[in-house]
Amino acid sequence: MYMPKHHEETRLDVLHALIRAHPLGAWVVPGRGELIANHIPFLLDATRGEYGTLVGHLARANPVWQVDDGPVPSVVIFQGAESYITPSWYPSKQEHGKAVPTWNYAVVHVHGQPSFIEDRDWLHAHVGRLTGEHEAKQADPWQVEDAPADFTEALLRAIVGVEIRIQRIEGKWKTSQNRPECDRLGVVDGLLGKGDAHAAAMAALVQQQLQ
Repeated sequence: MYMPKHHEETRLDVLHALIRAHPLGAWVVPGRGELIANHIPFLLDATRGEYGTLVGHLARANPVWQVDDGPVPSVVIFQGAESYITPSWYPSKQEHGKAVPTWNYAVVHVHGQPSFIEDRDWLHAHVGRLTGEHEAKQADPWQVEDAPADFTEALLRAIVGVEIRIQRIEGKWKTSQNRPECDRLGVVDGLLGKGDAHAAAMAALVQQQLQ
């Protein structure tokens, strides 16, 4: 990933926080003469490996797990806050007009080789952890045990687990760091003025970089 130094984010806890907040990863692997992309909701196990391990599952019918050409490199892209930035928010534009639109974003790229798991007990435990993670936010949390056992077993037979031990992790926070402070404050005000959650999330990132 192209990485100007002022956009680089290297703090592992910050990178992990983005993954946990935006767990749907765009997972890209090389196939036979093409790139294969899938969108997988991942859990992050920060205790396994230097940078952690991603854990997920996919449909058994998905051919990606049967691409067998030896060790396969892959990248998983986690997209965080993002927003269009208009130069109209820059006070400096009023002085000299030297300003153009841009797009701010925070993103994490995870690199590692996938391994696949077919073990039924592993899959059952994983599905339990995944649903537990996300159902915890619900007023009446659903549990795997709520579904009929035969139904659950049929679904477990239809999936395959995937683990990606993180070998390299990159974070890019493009949050108007190249602008003077007055313009960055203008960006924060402009984003907050939009009144939507995506803009507010980016405003918070720009504000953090000012501190």
